[in-house]
Amino acid sequence: MEKPQESFSTNDGRVTDIVTEKFVVESKESASHVQLACSMRYCAFPLHGNGLCIRSTLNPSHQFLILQGHHQSITAIAFGNAVDPPLVLCSASQDYVVVWDLEECRERVLQAYPLLSLFIDTESRQLVTGCADGQLWVFSLAERHHYRRVACVDLRKRRASFSARRVRAGLCHQPDESPLPSTHGPEQERADAAFPVLTLAPCDLSLILDPECEFLSSTNCLWIGSSAGLFVFNLASFELEAVLYYKDFGSLSIHVAGSCAVMSETTSHKALCLLTSMFGKKIAMLEINLAVLLESQRSPGAGQRLSVLASSCVLATSPLHFGTDEKKSTKPASQKRPAAKSSVQDRPLVFHSAVRSSGYASAPRATMFSPKTNIKNDGKRSSKCKKSFKWVEYALKDPLPTKLGRQVAAAPRPAAVSCVQYSGDGRWLACGLANHLSLVFDASLTGRPAVFSGHDGAVSSICWSHDRRWLLSAAQDGTLRVWSVRRKELALFLGKDMFSKPIQSAQFYYMDGFILLSSGSECHLLKYHIDTCRDEIKRYKQKSWSKPVFRLSMTGGVDVTSLSAVNDFYSHVVLTAGRNRTVEVFDLNAGCSAAVIAEAHSRPVHQICQNKGSSFATQQSQAYDLFLTCAVGDGLRLWDLRTLRCERQFEGHPNRCHPCGAAFSPCGRFVACGAEDRHAYVYEMGSSTFSHRLAGHTDTVTGVAFNPSAPQLATATLDGKLQLFLAE
Repeated sequence: MEKPQESFSTNDGRVTDIVTEKFVVESKESASHVQLACSMRYCAFPLHGNGLCIRSTLNPSHQFLILQGHHQSITAIAFGNAVDPPLVLCSASQDYVVVWDLEECRERVLQAYPLLSLFIDTESRQLVTGCADGQLWVFSLAERHHYRRVACVDLRKRRASFSARRVRAGLCHQPDESPLPSTHGPEQERADAAFPVLTLAPCDLSLILDPECEFLSSTNCLWIGSSAGLFVFNLASFELEAVLYYKDFGSLSIHVAGSCAVMSETTSHKALCLLTSMFGKKIAMLEINLAVLLESQRSPGAGQRLSVLASSCVLATSPLHFGTDEKKSTKPASQKRPAAKSSVQDRPLVFHSAVRSSGYASAPRATMFSPKTNIKNDGKRSSKCKKSFKWVEYALKDPLPTKLGRQVAAAPRPAAVSCVQYSGDGRWLACGLANHLSLVFDASLTGRPAVFSGHDGAVSSICWSHDRRWLLSAAQDGTLRVWSVRRKELALFLGKDMFSKPIQSAQFYYMDGFILLSSGSECHLLKYHIDTCRDEIKRYKQKSWSKPVFRLSMTGGVDVTSLSAVNDFYSHVVLTAGRNRTVEVFDLNAGCSAAVIAEAHSRPVHQICQNKGSSFATQQSQAYDLFLTCAVGDGLRLWDLRTLRCERQFEGHPNRCHPCGAAFSPCGRFVACGAEDRHAYVYEMGSSTFSHRLAGHTDTVTGVAFNPSAPQLATATLDGKLQLFLAE
């Protein structure tokens, strides 16, 4: 790059002031046909093809910016019309159209903060770096990850979120409340706001666990030493476990640290911290009781011992007690588990606490239970076809389904697929479309699908009954329909006049005993009866009926954005998410709210996904207390119902605009989710970064579903395509 010349030489050799060459730049790639941009303050042009160079026209000697974001050569550049800040610049190429805020870009370049600390965790194989601006960068050192970035954490935002949770839990009156008067000056205020990461050190919490509920199941944590205080940071959930501010303790000699060093001792639950003063010459040694610190900031709801598995009989006052006597005489022999007789029979017999997960890529450790296989056919299938489907366990060495086996269009015209779900036996795949239709495909995506039409709006929820006879669909037109899968006809209809607001989510619940749905801020429990007998005289009169049994309202009266409950075994727990970014747990045996998780995400949750297991695989009983929450722009989080804590955060899949679904594998060891980069991602439960990135999609992946009986993964896209991934 040449220096700017202050004058222009005319033909006769005399120096004049007519023209002055401010600067000249040589690019590696020609920009002869590119639309350039120039204003009175800045000019913009492509540099080396895909680089965007911003230079000042008032003082060319000032530092210029080179913005990277395009992968292909830039073809057009334009400034915004606004004269006052923020100054906006738009650049276009064949891959992206990017809008830049120049003031923010310049501020980031001029305030580039150095790395102050580094830590390598050998257990999780992660590299953590800390910067002077309070940013933590976490990289994966696992094989074949190629030093992939797992997460970038803003310590100031995590500290604000931690303070907000404490306020809602009643542990303090306002964020950052301090018992001391504010005596520090502007220098200390600036130091508090910066939160520079001065040091990183291991923090072992393995001996501080609650033996009954394991309220900290992830012990892989870090001490973060900053100028304002010390933080305990969880490397799995990327959340703060505890915060200690120096200024909150009047006996301390140093309230703002210039440097620090931390060392933990596991056996005594003690930690030592050596500090130097930022504005003085003092040096101090602190001793911290880690167990007391964690207990003082522990959420009160962590000790409620909630569980998805039913551990007691249904109470006589419970809304679930309604209609239990009717189910005793009609329940098949293979499902004789009365809900009100015995607390032992009320538990799902398939779950064994001493059995490890089995299924995908692992060998089963116990004999699976034998489900009922003598299902009557509909008269259209031959006996040969009937015997072709067998209930078998997973193969011992089946790998993950990562190979694209088939791709089909769900409809003749592109229509977004909003939801997908396999039947419990893995034979059928149901999907709801934006064109008002519900379709049922063969699990192999071959043949013509069964079509269920009748909604006047996009289908938002779809659910199989436990006995696989019925298919439930709810749409944005505010109606709910239950279809007979065998006869391919409507069996039950709930109109929008039954509820004050449209139905947001709906499903079968309590072993098909009820229909559970959300409308506005309320969750409704409905008892229903389906009569398929035909009366030719009164053929248009619906004999099926439903009636409300119970309803619950979200705390604060906010609208429900998602709900989830287990239908494959008896469970009293219903999980809901609200518009205020909270997750609320309802106990329908007691008929009340059991717990509230505040600030679950930075945006409202659009899906709650529970680990519901499979009839073809066994898991540890504690695994059924895990559930996922998805929020646009805030990733995927794994929660434990027993602790009401975020145990892990999965990062790496782009999801900024469209709701993308997630699903557990039948063995409970993997999580799959959609993304906006035309890929589906698969995570292992023990890692925060993805293990597989599945290509072959033509648009945003909006839904994913694991086949419960075979290593297969179905995905759905925004343009109405269904993809089936098989094991290699």
